[in-house]
Amino acid sequence: MKTFEEKWTAWVDDQLTGDELAKFEASLPDKAAAEAEKRAAKKLGALLNRELKMQTLHNADFFSHQLREQIDREERLGSPGSSGGGTSFWWPVRRLAWAGAASLAIFMAIAVFVMRQQPTAESQYLTQIKNARLDQANGADATISIFEAKEDRVTVLWTEGLKSLPSEYAAK
Repeated sequence: MKTFEEKWTAWVDDQLTGDELAKFEASLPDKAAAEAEKRAAKKLGALLNRELKMQTLHNADFFSHQLREQIDREERLGSPGSSGGGTSFWWPVRRLAWAGAASLAIFMAIAVFVMRQQPTAESQYLTQIKNARLDQANGADATISIFEAKEDRVTVLWTEGLKSLPSEYAAK
């Protein structure tokens, strides 16, 4: 069953026919006022159709229209990434890659120039001890063994049976 508003709209659009039309017109309290309202509604509809006709946009025009709308919207709100607002990433991927490469280059420069091993110069004291010969007065069965590890820069002097080192071998 249709409501009064549905029947009214159908009557204004001239869609009611036959028995339904007769019943609806009989239910109207003032048929002359209703007819005047129907004419005014049709006149308004014709005016709106004539004046507010939508432009038919082709796909390219529609796409351009969307782009212009988006550009206008962004200009009103401020472009993304600017100080005026919008959303942006703090570290975009490209900037992060450049920062990583620069950090790696700095690390390699430090590793090459700072961590470079300098050739070790032997001390005079160690050179004198290596070239020394044991005096039999300091110990008849004295032995000196020298163990060197160049990669660790360590030299161990192992003495057995030596009472003391002569004073000329003291550390300088």
